[in-house]
Amino acid sequence: MAQDSQRIVIPEALQLSRDDIGVQFALMWEFVKAPLIVPLLQLGVVICLIMSLMLFCERVYMGIVIVLVKLFWKKPEERYNWQALQEDMESGNSDFPAVLIQIPMFNEREVYKLSIGAASNLSWPADRLVIQVLDDSTDPEIKQMVELECQRWASKGINIRYQIRENRVGYKAGALKEGLKRSYAKHCEYVAIFDADFQPEPDYLRRAIPFLVNNPEIALVQGRWRFVNANECLLTRMQEMSLDYHFTVEQEVGSATHAFFGFNGTAGVWRIAAINEAGGWKDRTTVEDMDLAVRASLRGWKFVYLGDLQVKSELPSTFKAFRFQQHRWSCGPANLFRKMVMEIVRNKKVRFWKKVYVIYSFFFVRKIIAHMVTFIFYCVVLPLTILVPEVQVPIWGAVYIPSVITILNSVGTPRSIHLLFYWILFENVMSLHRTKATLIGLLEAGRVNEWVVTEKLGNTLQKVADAAKNKTSAAKAVKRHRFRFAERLNKTELVFALFLFICGCYDYVHGKNNYFIYLFLQTITFFIAGVGYIGTII
Repeated sequence: MAQDSQRIVIPEALQLSRDDIGVQFALMWEFVKAPLIVPLLQLGVVICLIMSLMLFCERVYMGIVIVLVKLFWKKPEERYNWQALQEDMESGNSDFPAVLIQIPMFNEREVYKLSIGAASNLSWPADRLVIQVLDDSTDPEIKQMVELECQRWASKGINIRYQIRENRVGYKAGALKEGLKRSYAKHCEYVAIFDADFQPEPDYLRRAIPFLVNNPEIALVQGRWRFVNANECLLTRMQEMSLDYHFTVEQEVGSATHAFFGFNGTAGVWRIAAINEAGGWKDRTTVEDMDLAVRASLRGWKFVYLGDLQVKSELPSTFKAFRFQQHRWSCGPANLFRKMVMEIVRNKKVRFWKKVYVIYSFFFVRKIIAHMVTFIFYCVVLPLTILVPEVQVPIWGAVYIPSVITILNSVGTPRSIHLLFYWILFENVMSLHRTKATLIGLLEAGRVNEWVVTEKLGNTLQKVADAAKNKTSAAKAVKRHRFRFAERLNKTELVFALFLFICGCYDYVHGKNNYFIYLFLQTITFFIAGVGYIGTII
């Protein structure tokens, strides 16, 4: 009796079978879909189509201009006054300006020798060159190694200075700013900046400095990055395709038409007077290089990009490192746009069309729209339209425009044209993180000022491969660069893989446009990224 009295009795009217629950859910879905879901999704389609058209027009414009530049524009050496600097028997090296080389680094165990060695081998008069190693390392062992390397080159007659700070305030911008304050840097007219993994050729300064010496309106000469590990794995091949478009088209067009582009933070030579006039280095965003470039441009300074002045560098070869890098590269520009858009609008020193180019093309389309439309349209809105067949996406928006944009993006890396389709899928995956980072930058939230130094491996992987060929024990060398499976897992990518898989299955059963082919392939790519194995695929 006691057990019966404690039993909970559910009225028969409230007892629903599984079929009844399914019916109720279906009724609720139909009740909400027509007045709410369909209009919202249709609005999303319209917005995405507008953004796609904006990106399409920008890519076509850039494509037309780059063709004209290649066919009809004069080369930088012909557009500007360029004369090689010559040593004079009477005056000696006095015609050569004093140049400061800055090498910022942070715990760069694998690559510090490469950058220091390359800078020390530059063919510039020794008495007119100062190399400054700005070491913010927190590992005492690495700091000692870098200092000993500097001492080794100093013993060979190289004017090299090892500088450390008590803290990392301002990160890279703070280190560069402090470096320019040193007394021995005051007499230098120009400063060349190379990140720890960058290796300039010996004639780098002899080719770049004449632009600055003979053209007082030029503030920056930017060289192109050449990737020494592009063939390492599929991840590095995908990065090469994206960055080659940036260098081959975006920077070339900006230099030729408006004498403006974003400084890449390395492999460039600045006029120190221009840095000071622009307000110096600032650490208000994670793209201190772009910040300085925009401020200098607003004061009337011009930039020159030299596509044939190439500097060796390294691409991130792990997916984790690449994600952190892309967060910084996407969040920083969006945050800088938020901070500077009105300053650009109110500026009176630059032409109207240059302001339009900087605000609309450089910032809004490339740094915001390009990331967001890729993710929102192809990873969210398009799959949802499969579940809501009342909303239609025109084929020109779903297929034709993306195809043209993709073809135009691939012109920088013709050798990888066979990887084009996988590159699209990979870029869609990365657009998830870029969109998130862009929103964080625009809203100035959460990780807006997060700075994680990109891991560099230098010659480590080659040493491991050589050790394996010689049948020696490479276990210790490999161990440092392996992650446990749990550390590889990326839950966000796995969730989207499941979502796209469900949409693909639904389209396979009920759809009419055969989107399931794309959805299943995109599901596989999200899954590979989710388990963290993109960087290991050769």
